[in-house]
Amino acid sequence: MDRRDLLTASLGLGLATVAGRVWAAPRADARLLVVFLRGAYDAASVVIPTGSDFYYRARRTLAVARPSAADPAAALPLDADWSLHPALRETILPLWARGQAAFVPFAGTDDLTRSHFETQDTIEMGQTAGAARDYNSGFMARLAAELTRARPVAFTEQMPLVFRGGEAVPNVAINQVGKPGIDERQARLIAAMYRGHPLAGAVDEGFRVREAVYQTVSDHAMQADRGAVSPRGFELAARRIGRLMREQFTLGFVDVGGWDTHVNQGAGTGYLADRLGELGRGLAGFAQEIGAGWDATVVVVLSEFGRTFRENGSRGTDHGHGSVYWVLGGGVRGGRIAGPQVRATEANLFQNRDYPVLTDYRSLLAGLLARLYGLDQASLRRVFPGVGPADLALV
Repeated sequence: MDRRDLLTASLGLGLATVAGRVWAAPRADARLLVVFLRGAYDAASVVIPTGSDFYYRARRTLAVARPSAADPAAALPLDADWSLHPALRETILPLWARGQAAFVPFAGTDDLTRSHFETQDTIEMGQTAGAARDYNSGFMARLAAELTRARPVAFTEQMPLVFRGGEAVPNVAINQVGKPGIDERQARLIAAMYRGHPLAGAVDEGFRVREAVYQTVSDHAMQADRGAVSPRGFELAARRIGRLMREQFTLGFVDVGGWDTHVNQGAGTGYLADRLGELGRGLAGFAQEIGAGWDATVVVVLSEFGRTFRENGSRGTDHGHGSVYWVLGGGVRGGRIAGPQVRATEANLFQNRDYPVLTDYRSLLAGLLARLYGLDQASLRRVFPGVGPADLALV
C-alpha cells in the first residue's frame, strides 16, 4: 500500500474533488443525485399496471387494489393504465401533480444474469454487458471528468464502483454522525508528512472536506434533537444529503438496501409498503432541504433489475429483468409515464416471467445528461461508450 492509498483509507473520505474537460450546462448550478435501490425493487408494485387484468391474475396476494377513494390501501391513479403505490401518497404523488416526477417503465440493462452483484456492477460501470469490463471505470467518474465545475460526492461507507477511476472523489457515510476517526492532531501530522509533496494540496483538501461534512451533518443532527420529531432511516439521511448538496456538492450518489423481497412482500400494506414509505419521505425531505436548488436538481432512482411479474409460492417475487426508473426534480417535465411502453400482458413478458427492457438505462441517462449539462455527442460517448442517447425530454 503506497502513501496515497494509506491516507485515503485513513480518511475514510477520498481526497480532492474533480477537475474535468468541459462545462456547458444550461444552468451552472445544475445538480444530479443518483439513488440506487440495491436488491432489485419490485417496480410493478410501485408504478402499478392497474389497467391490466393479467396483473391481478398473476398476483393473487400481492396485487395492489385498483384505485378506490374508499380504500386507503388502494392504488393512486396516474393515468388510464398506471397507478402509484399508496405508500407514496403524501410524498411522491404531490411531485407528480406538480409535474416534478416522471416514471420510465420497461427500463434496465442488457445484463441477463439476474445476479444482484453482476448487474449492480453493470449499472455502476455503464459498460456493455458481455464485453471486457473495466472495474476501474464507473460512469459517474467518467461524467465528473467531463464537467470542470462538478463537485462530486458518494454518500456511502466505501467508494462505490460508479465513482471509480479518474480523480479522487470524497465518500461520506451519511448515517454516521460520530467524530471522524482521525483527530486534529493526527490530521496535522499527516499533512506535515506530505508538505512539499505533489499531493500536499489534495491532502489538505481531503481534510477540509472531511471536517466540513462532519460539521454539517452533526449540526443538523443537533437541530433535530431540539424538541423536533427525529426523522428516521433514509428520511434522515436524505435530509442530510439535501443540505450537503445545497451547500457543497453538485453530483451525488447514494445507495439504499433492503429491496430483495422473496418472501411476504405485501401489497398495499406490509414490508414493501413500509420501505416505500421511508423512501418517499426521504426523497420529499431531500427536496425540502435543498430548497430553491430543487429547481436545478434532478434525482434519478434506479435499481439493478426488476422482479418477476408473477408472485412466487412464498408471497414474494424473484429476480427479474425490466424495471421502472424515477426522475424527479423542480425542472423535470413530469406528470407523465415516459419512454416506449407495452401493455402488461402475458404475451408481452420477457422470457414469460419479467418486464422486458425497452429503454436501455445508459441511453436514458445519456439523453438526460445531454439536456441537463449540454454535453455533446463526443462527451456522451465517453460517459456511455457504445450507446446513443434516448431523448425522452425529461428536463
